[in-house]
Amino acid sequence: MQKLVLIILGLVVLASCQKPYPEIDQYRKEIRINQIGYYPKGIKKIVLADSISFSSFSVIDIHNKKSVFDGNFSESTIWELSGEEIRVGNFSDFKTTGEYVIYIEGLGYSYPFEINNNVFNDALLGSVKGLYYQRASIPLEEKYAGKWYRKAGHPDTEVYFHSSSGKDTTETVSSPGGWYDAGDYNKYVINGAFPLGQYFQLWEQYPEVISDNQLTIPESGNGISDFLDELKYELDWLLTMQDKDGGLFHKLTTKNFEDMIMPHKAVNQRYIVGKGTAATLNFAAATAQAYRVFEKIDTTYAQKLLTASESAWKWAKENQKITFQNPIDIRTGEYGDNNFDDEFIWASAELFLSTGKNEYLDHFNSYPLDLTFKSSESWTAYMKFLGVYSLLNHKQKTPDTLVADLTKKLVASADDLTEKAKSGAYFQPISDFTWGSNSDVLNAAMLVAQAYRQEPKVAYLEAVQQMTDYIFGTNAVGYSFLTGFGDQTPMNIHHRQSGADDIQVPVPGLLSGGPSIQQLDTSNDVVYPENVTQMKSWVDQEGSYVTNEICLNWNAPLTYVLGFLERESN
Repeated sequence: MQKLVLIILGLVVLASCQKPYPEIDQYRKEIRINQIGYYPKGIKKIVLADSISFSSFSVIDIHNKKSVFDGNFSESTIWELSGEEIRVGNFSDFKTTGEYVIYIEGLGYSYPFEINNNVFNDALLGSVKGLYYQRASIPLEEKYAGKWYRKAGHPDTEVYFHSSSGKDTTETVSSPGGWYDAGDYNKYVINGAFPLGQYFQLWEQYPEVISDNQLTIPESGNGISDFLDELKYELDWLLTMQDKDGGLFHKLTTKNFEDMIMPHKAVNQRYIVGKGTAATLNFAAATAQAYRVFEKIDTTYAQKLLTASESAWKWAKENQKITFQNPIDIRTGEYGDNNFDDEFIWASAELFLSTGKNEYLDHFNSYPLDLTFKSSESWTAYMKFLGVYSLLNHKQKTPDTLVADLTKKLVASADDLTEKAKSGAYFQPISDFTWGSNSDVLNAAMLVAQAYRQEPKVAYLEAVQQMTDYIFGTNAVGYSFLTGFGDQTPMNIHHRQSGADDIQVPVPGLLSGGPSIQQLDTSNDVVYPENVTQMKSWVDQEGSYVTNEICLNWNAPLTYVLGFLERESN
């Protein structure tokens, strides 16, 4: 009894020693944290920027205003990429679930964050629901879209062929559906197929990562994963872009970008433009991969995909160097590429896995494979990685010697990225920030995630977690770059519906492109800070299509990384 009394008295004394903390009246952007949160067992770091006189911090429970963890910052260092002198705090040893803020006496509070076993699940679902808001040709009903409901735009049932397509320009074709590519209202085969490849990677590796009735879309409740329903909406459109001879037209577009207006008001004539090797191979790869996914759901549809894929491959083999450049009267996104090796590598890998035909494997093996990750190459060079990931996903179909070689090269590349991230500014491996830099960070994270699946090293998992921290607020501008997720998020993305719908907050679940030192949009009334560093060359301005536009191939690796972490971090 006496011992119990002493314990109670000790707890009372301890509670009375807990110093009072001031009310939260504002959040300090100098304290850079993941505004979504952290996994209980995950790495948890904060960055204090340009406030180096402070040496300690506390983790405060939001609900009872008490400190649950006290820590010290590291010695200060200079990060030249961000132009900041920083200190780093680490509270990875604290693992209790809850809602918290960081408090620094004399400075203030960080944005709030959560520690939870499924901390990224809402962001994962949001990143996929963002695709629904990009749907063309149908109205977005209020019961699915909430306050972002809108009328249908671009039925695309009567689209003329442009002369660059090689078809009769008096003919029209029906090509409805699909997703708007980015902040504009055009639809591009390359930038539809490549993201699908990343989305299908997630599904093949983690089936049922998103189930039916999780996204609240028109197909919810049909007994099929909402994720696959959303991907099929894009696949169905891609099938309409295949010519009878197997080749793929490059894009469906107006001649010029539409103004910042709602989809149903954007009524300029649309055209089927171009035809080329890159679009054809991207389509061949994505549909071959999709065949394996849908074979378990709808065998007729799956066979349609595989037949289309093999037809596209045949055309590409016969037309191996058909590049695309915008015709003189077309000024929308080009997505040009002059080197098709990556596309051939990806398509041959997917077709081998889906058909078992050695001709595809022989073609894959005919290329010297370098898996060194180079940032700022984006979709022009990342396709080969998707082929490698797929072959390693299906080791039972892939020759043992090839598995060993691919694993060795993949792990070496992941080791390089992980080492760069350890010393890199904000614990990510990218050192040149150009258009779509957030996708570079996420594609690097995706590569390291694949290495983790082969060799589950803690260092790999922590590297992926910290690259995700960068996206959600542990970065030089202090923003969570995914609209609607976090306390400081982009409000003025370059996105026509968000700019024209008279709703203050933008469409949620769309990833801003991120810092770019290129600053090609200053003629668009965009103003950047003077003498800005690479990592701070980002502005939350609608006109900044270089730094603040959204894009399908930026959302895709984010979705993959979030799905991976939700399955591997608990």
